Amino acid sequence: MQFGLFSVSDITRDPTTGYTPSEAERIKSAVAIAEKAEEVGLDVFAIGEHHNPPFFSSSPATLLSHIAARTKNLVLSTSTTLITTNDPVRIAEEYAMLQHLADGRMDLMLGRGNTAPVYPWFGHDIRQSLPLGLESYNLLHELWHNDVVDWEGKFRTSLQGFTSTPRPLDDVAPFVWHGSIRTPEIAEQAAYYGDGFFANHIFWPKEHYIQLINFYRQRYEAHGHGTQEQAIVGLGGQAFIAKNSQDAFKQFRPYFNEAPVYGHGPRLEDFAEQTPLSVGSPQEVIDKTLTFREHFGDYQRQMWLIDHAGLPLGTVLDQIEMLGSEVVPVLRKELAAKRAPGVPEAPTHAARVKTKYGDTAPRQPRPNANRGDNVTGGSPYQDTDGSLTGAH
Repeated sequence: MQFGLFSVSDITRDPTTGYTPSEAERIKSAVAIAEKAEEVGLDVFAIGEHHNPPFFSSSPATLLSHIAARTKNLVLSTSTTLITTNDPVRIAEEYAMLQHLADGRMDLMLGRGNTAPVYPWFGHDIRQSLPLGLESYNLLHELWHNDVVDWEGKFRTSLQGFTSTPRPLDDVAPFVWHGSIRTPEIAEQAAYYGDGFFANHIFWPKEHYIQLINFYRQRYEAHGHGTQEQAIVGLGGQAFIAKNSQDAFKQFRPYFNEAPVYGHGPRLEDFAEQTPLSVGSPQEVIDKTLTFREHFGDYQRQMWLIDHAGLPLGTVLDQIEMLGSEVVPVLRKELAAKRAPGVPEAPTHAARVKTKYGDTAPRQPRPNANRGDNVTGGSPYQDTDGSLTGAH
């Protein structure tokens, strides 16, 4: 079981002080949060992707590469990478590069995104987001699993004899989670490929996510990847922790009340009761998180949203300290004890290499350095008559 943090990268005014951090401050804070997550023994850090204010994370691969250089054990992921507005070729290249730089300590969560103006900024139509997302992942999967790809689709130019570089580390593609809030077609796609399914699990009642996760599990089995219990499931969540429940609600209330997403809406107490939001003492957060297994079955990854709604960095770091020292150790023990036989652990690069190669050395792809361009195979320094040009 993996435990970690995910950030949506919002830049929000602190309602208790009126202070709004700069982009530079929030970017540096994300690095500090990831480092703190590793320090306290958490397993995963994930960052979202947005291309509009008030968010800062337009280039997750860049940020995660920097964090990879500053950590040793932390698995790095996204929450989510936009499979619709990004070119699948660039996703294949950028995240294979991150995989190499992080020595395999990474995976990828894909999502469609729901910010309508972003689509035309990148030359797409949000009304086509579902078929665009499905087609784009089909191409990404091909690029990572085949050295040479011939491909034709509806939403981008065709590829002939194309090889994305670098090739995946150890010839094992990064593990992919498909993130969704409400779309059964995405659950079906995750099941078809035998990938992981990540339920956002933040805003809506458990009954909604139960239907979506159960559908994914059924389809995972139907596609022959294993039993329903062996399907790979991740859950989101939110938490705010204090030594006792009264202090937790008192401290978090002003941030909740003014938060851009749910501020000026339901009462904090009602929202915490009706959704996965956990506000309270460490034991209360433990107790609520343990109910997730009761609702959804054994699962492989639990993530929390911690740095949002204008919470200052110091408060966020204190939250991570309590999460790592008082909450997660108990959850690890309790969930391991309850885990049914045969339920797989969260996929890691090392485990997937072991599954593919056993005790033999993994394949290290070495594309022909003299191959030249992807279309003709000619050298960029070679004229049609075979003479070398442009090499100075």
